[in-house]
Amino acid sequence: MHQMKDDIKYVLADEKKIQETCDRLAQQINKDYPDHNRELVFVIVLKGSVLFATDLIRRIDRPCTMEFMKVSSYGAGVETSGFIQVSLDLKRDIKDVDVIIVEDIIDSGRTLQKLCSLLATRGAHSVKCCTLLDKPSRRQVEMVADYTGITIPDEFVVGYGLDFAEYYRNLPYIGVLDPSVYSE
Repeated sequence: MHQMKDDIKYVLADEKKIQETCDRLAQQINKDYPDHNRELVFVIVLKGSVLFATDLIRRIDRPCTMEFMKVSSYGAGVETSGFIQVSLDLKRDIKDVDVIIVEDIIDSGRTLQKLCSLLATRGAHSVKCCTLLDKPSRRQVEMVADYTGITIPDEFVVGYGLDFAEYYRNLPYIGVLDPSVYSE
């Protein structure tokens, strides 16, 4: 029987490293948002960032809320299409609140740049970005996250929410997918 782990070239970040990264990012966010007078809203980008977002938000020590958006630029492929699609939008007003967008990975930067601009035009008091993974070698636009977990090389990664054609999200670690899987 085929095992998902057989498709992984090597583990880039194990469970311990991921949890240490969540601790570090949450500590910084807690330090940066001590004011409980303004609402703090985490906008979780579906589907890839769900696991990261839940681990991160459980470490936030002040009241906060969660909202979800589904924004994509990949489809079923491994290369960004350059076209950004919002298929699930916020169901609430974000005027005068502090927003932290939670993303699984910044690759080209196009998706996150568009999302930041969109939420800023809706009147948020502030819009910041928190990403688990950053792949700066693939950047096509000027985009730097306010909170960056792990900077990674130009490899196609899966696990801990990240997928290839909707599979591998349930791996408890982040691994580099063997190119033979997606070049067939």
